[in-house]
Amino acid sequence: MHHTHKLLLAFAAAVLVAGVVLLWNQTSHAPEPGVVKAPNQSTESPKIDEAKLVDLTYPFDDKTVYWPTAKPFEWQKESWGKSAGGYWYTAARYSASEHGGTHLDAPIHFGEGKQAADEIPLTRLVGPAIVIDIAAACSGNADYQLSAADIAAWETAHGKIPGESIVLVRTGWGKFWPDKKKYLGTDAPGDTANLHFPGISREAAELLAQRKIEAIGIDTASIDHGQTKDFITHQVLNGANVYGLENVANLDRLPAKGATLIALPMKIKGGTGAPARIVALLP
Repeated sequence: MHHTHKLLLAFAAAVLVAGVVLLWNQTSHAPEPGVVKAPNQSTESPKIDEAKLVDLTYPFDDKTVYWPTAKPFEWQKESWGKSAGGYWYTAARYSASEHGGTHLDAPIHFGEGKQAADEIPLTRLVGPAIVIDIAAACSGNADYQLSAADIAAWETAHGKIPGESIVLVRTGWGKFWPDKKKYLGTDAPGDTANLHFPGISREAAELLAQRKIEAIGIDTASIDHGQTKDFITHQVLNGANVYGLENVANLDRLPAKGATLIALPMKIKGGTGAPARIVALLP
């Protein structure tokens, strides 16, 4: 692991620890008897700068976009209100496909023998974020695919994409969420023939695999473009044990480089994918 990556991981871990410390301090009791604080000792708890935290996750509800053939998100109240004992009590149940909303594609999704959702180490779920913006090209072409030339242009401007980074592709498609017709190209249940949204080309996928990245993310329903017939981008990247992040929100709020990404999926044993809470820490 590169030294820079280790520092980023350590910094992200420190931020998480700071949050735990903050919550602990807010609920802690007064100092033990006999303990005297120094006159100038600050009693203010460490705080996380909220302006540096970006939520890259869409909420899960009846409007959440799923693949046309997938089971949608369902949520039902089981108990809601005053209980027989007179106190407030709520509980609900949910069900859904692994692949819908903001979620993780485990490498095993299209990579035989590769990691399942529960097998991806935490160290791979936290890392430096690289954002390649192709929104301008996509605005006039719903079937546009990230090319090797797009990656070369990014590297000319920002330097070679480092290994063990998490590459995010911004197409601008987030502006259509959750309008299925505009976001997918079709809102007909089961219709996969008329899907139109940007993705990542085979040549770009092969180049990113050569860069030894940890993950690939995108603000559309799939890392493959809507009109794919063979999901070759999934095959290439999952086959290289690279996991995917799809339907990622708010990519317009991230810089081209410098942010740290934390992508934590539901830990489904043997899962081919899972809903994920994705956040970014700005530099």
